[in-house]
Amino acid sequence: MTASTTPRPGGRSARVQAAVHRATRELIELHGRAELTVPMIAARAEVTPSTIYRRWGDLGELLADVSVERMKPDAQPADTGSVAGDLVAWAQQFHEEMSSPIGLAMMKDVLSTEAHGEGTASCQCAQFTAAQIALIFERGMARGEPVPEVQRAMDVVVAPIIYRALWGPVPATAALVERWVAECLDGASAR
Repeated sequence: MTASTTPRPGGRSARVQAAVHRATRELIELHGRAELTVPMIAARAEVTPSTIYRRWGDLGELLADVSVERMKPDAQPADTGSVAGDLVAWAQQFHEEMSSPIGLAMMKDVLSTEAHGEGTASCQCAQFTAAQIALIFERGMARGEPVPEVQRAMDVVVAPIIYRALWGPVPATAALVERWVAECLDGASAR
């Protein structure tokens, strides 16, 4: 989402956004992405197409916004009692979700937008992911466990999961995800 399409909080604006997001998700379920049009979404959401164009710019930006909303974590990462256990459990779930047909479609929607950098859909998704990892590491630090920097986990665990899901000739496996977590945690120091 670009700065010009950032929704205003509350009131009618929030209701319009919710209705358009709901209509988009429902129409994707009914007809698939290939059949989707802004006028279809507008009719189902009971808004004018110009409302959608004014707020999102085009169908691609709307799909990215809907995908970002769906990618927001709905729960905290599992607390297994150790950083390694927490990160493996989280990474396995992340891998399964991002490698699923729905996860792949959401990532492609987010990546299809032209905007890049701070505040964009892809940046928001990275922030959601980093926040989940930061929570795992904060719990570990509270237990006195050594933890790496969050960026290390993004580079060593998250990046290969996403790369393999989108472009890798061979998909990641659960064993490979565990290996990446071990590599990430190797040499971590208490902070």
